[in-house]
Amino acid sequence: MEPFIVSALKYRPQTFKDVVGQSAITNTLKNAIDQNHLAQALLFTGPRGVGKTTCARILAKMINSEGAESENEDFAFNIFELDAASNNSVDDIRSLTDQVRIPPQVGNYKVYIIDEVHMLSASAFNAFLKTLEEPPKHCIFILATTEKHKIIPTILSRCQIFDFKRINVTDAKNYLKVIAEEQGITADDDALHIIAQKADGAMRDALSIFDRVVSFSGKNLTRQAVTENLNVLDYDTFFGATDLILANKIPDLLLHFNHIISKGFDGHHFITGLASHFRDLLVSKTPQTIELIEVGDDTKAMYKAQSESTSQAFLIQAIELANDCDLKYKTSKNQRLLVELCLMQLASINFDGEKKKPSGFIIPASYFRSKSIPEVKITQPESTSKTTTQEQKKELIAVVQKVEEPQTPYPKKELPTPVIKSTQRPTSGLSLSSIRKKKEHQIKLMEVTVDEEDLPNDPFTLETIIKFWNIFVTKLEADGKYNLAAILQIDTPKLINENTIRLEFPNTTNKIEVERQQFELLQYLRKAVNNFSISLDIVVNETLEKQYAYTPEDKYQKLVEKNIHVELLRKTFDLDL
Repeated sequence: MEPFIVSALKYRPQTFKDVVGQSAITNTLKNAIDQNHLAQALLFTGPRGVGKTTCARILAKMINSEGAESENEDFAFNIFELDAASNNSVDDIRSLTDQVRIPPQVGNYKVYIIDEVHMLSASAFNAFLKTLEEPPKHCIFILATTEKHKIIPTILSRCQIFDFKRINVTDAKNYLKVIAEEQGITADDDALHIIAQKADGAMRDALSIFDRVVSFSGKNLTRQAVTENLNVLDYDTFFGATDLILANKIPDLLLHFNHIISKGFDGHHFITGLASHFRDLLVSKTPQTIELIEVGDDTKAMYKAQSESTSQAFLIQAIELANDCDLKYKTSKNQRLLVELCLMQLASINFDGEKKKPSGFIIPASYFRSKSIPEVKITQPESTSKTTTQEQKKELIAVVQKVEEPQTPYPKKELPTPVIKSTQRPTSGLSLSSIRKKKEHQIKLMEVTVDEEDLPNDPFTLETIIKFWNIFVTKLEADGKYNLAAILQIDTPKLINENTIRLEFPNTTNKIEVERQQFELLQYLRKAVNNFSISLDIVVNETLEKQYAYTPEDKYQKLVEKNIHVELLRKTFDLDL
């Protein structure tokens, strides 16, 4: 039995035209040889398996044959390969510099290929500097590394640098197709594409994967065999998940995810793949951008068909949800629940059930003048259903019941019917943000749009404001809101004009807390003094904070004010503070 030779060695390029995906570099090197413009120190850098060492060997062979590619003579005696990972000491570099002085016996140049040059020690780099800067005319150094940032700048400045790029999926797939035809293997286009994607830009990895899959499936290379052997999620997995999401079938979607987990796949892998699938669907919606998808023609047709059943807004929101899940996955303590929750959110984007909110309400103005809750009339745009559910009425009535009756009756004049504008986007009850959006929706329900000239605007005094201010603070304490009540007692309200109340607080925390609750406060004061033009001007005065940093003398004076006998006690016993 003949020994097996792996494809990475068997099909290693022997000339520059055989190198895959590095045409810019190979053309530059060929022109440099033809024009006798080749530097004596070259640095090849780039990811693994993209052809750095291969190009170094081809270059070493070509410069010794005066630019003509020779198949019979490889000039092996003139090419010296050094592995810097195992020969990284100063002594190894000194031995190298001693050999450099000897001219070649055959050919024109001695070529030294130093692989993984970043592994050299700092002392070895320094010992190599002088030789690299002024090498003999018969010597050329080719350094290769995957980590250019680890090489000291003095070495980089002495080299002509060539950055090798990752090999794109199309080039790798085409090269694998040529190899498959040469070996008599029938390979699906999608199967070769998956191998090229799995290689992640490294041709050597692609050939190694190709050998492994051929050993598994034989002469017929199918997409199913490749995905099974490489343990990767197939396109059908994401197409099926997307169909369930678009159909709002949450139970089936969770079972689909459980089936994926049971096969040993990671949830993080699934959610990142789903995000990429949504991106590909978004790209497929435009004929000009469909070429950005690196898949086969049959798979492109599948993407195009599914993209027609989705909207651009849905895909953008789906990408955001999947990407957010991707970012939170590693820090989550319950990772499976995080992915399942994301899937439920995705399936709820187009959810069209009873949880949707109407887009507008109208509240009669009579509720301002009476304790009783009037009949609530709810109107909707023509685009939505004209029937109002009982749950929606209950929700609105609960909001209206929170409004306090004014202390002073309104003048008996008719007020215009206030129209409440709600721009809240309908959300599903299954959405994670439904609770937060519901609270925001309730606040927006009370944003009444009326003509300010028709609202009461009676004059008032500062004493009246302070009176009702204290009543409101007492009411807060009775309701158990001690924190807000204490903050409102820090400063006494002041009038800076006829309708603006100024409040000063010692820090920003107090200001933010009052701003959050100012709607209830303003509602109470406006009704109490029958003036709907009242507004709050809340500022931070840091000098007030000093009033709370009492000295021992200040504390003593406070005690004396409360009890005059404290001073008598101090004098009687001759006490010090």
